[in-house]
Amino acid sequence: MSGHNKWSTIKHKKAAADAKRGKVFTKVIKELTVAARAGGSDPDANPRLRSAMLTAKAANMPKDTMIRAIKKGAGELGGADYMEVSYEGYGPGGIAVLVETLTDNKNRTVGDVRHTFTKYNGNLGQDGSVAWMFDRKGQVVVAEDGVNLDEDQLFEVAVEAGADDLDNEDGVFFVTCEPTVLYEVRDAIETAGFPIREASLAYIPQNTVEVETKHARTLIKLLDLLEENDDVQNVYHNAELTDDVLAELE
Repeated sequence: MSGHNKWSTIKHKKAAADAKRGKVFTKVIKELTVAARAGGSDPDANPRLRSAMLTAKAANMPKDTMIRAIKKGAGELGGADYMEVSYEGYGPGGIAVLVETLTDNKNRTVGDVRHTFTKYNGNLGQDGSVAWMFDRKGQVVVAEDGVNLDEDQLFEVAVEAGADDLDNEDGVFFVTCEPTVLYEVRDAIETAGFPIREASLAYIPQNTVEVETKHARTLIKLLDLLEENDDVQNVYHNAELTDDVLAELE
C-alpha cells in the first residue's frame, strides 16, 4: 500500500472545496511560476509546468491568471523570485512531518513553520531527520465530485503506463509510481478521460503510525495550520488516523 489513509481523503476533498473558493490560487500560482522558471513556458517541453496547469484548471483558475503566472516565471513579466525549501520535524505523538515550501523570504517562512510546530506540541528538526522515513514517488490524484469512476479501468490504464499502486479512499484515487514515469502515467490517465486533480512528486511514508486519540486533535490542528500557510505547498506525514479516532473527534 502507498501509505494513504483517511486524512489523505479529507485533505484532498478539503482542497477541492477550497479551490472553488479560490483559496488555493496562491499556491498554484507559485508552482506555475517556479515550473516555468525551471523549464520554460512551453508545457509540451516542460512536464512540471503541464502538471501545474492541470492543477490550475482543476481549481478553476482563470486562464489570464494562469498565463500571467507562467510569464512571470519565464521572465516575461516582473515578479517574486521563489525558492524551494523543505522543512522536517515531529508532531504530537512523535509523528514525522515533512513540509515543502515555495517562498520569497526564507526567514519569514522558517519562523512561521517553527512557530506552528511549537504551538501544537511539535518540534522542527534538522535536514534529514525524518525524510528517510519517506519514499519519493510520483502521485496522480484522480477524483470528480459526485461521479463514480471505473476503478478497474483506471487501474488497468495506470498499471499499463507504469504505475505501481492504486488506492481508493472514498472515491478519491491515489495512483503512485516511480518519479521517472510520473508524466507518462499522468498522460495515460488523462488520455483515458479520467479527471486528474493533481499530478506531482510526493513523499509517501514507508510505514504509518496509528495516532492515539489524545494526540489526534492537536496533530490535525498542526497539519491544518501548516496547509493554510501561503508559503507551504505540501505537507506529508506518517500518521494513520483511523475512522474510530476521527469519529471521537467529531
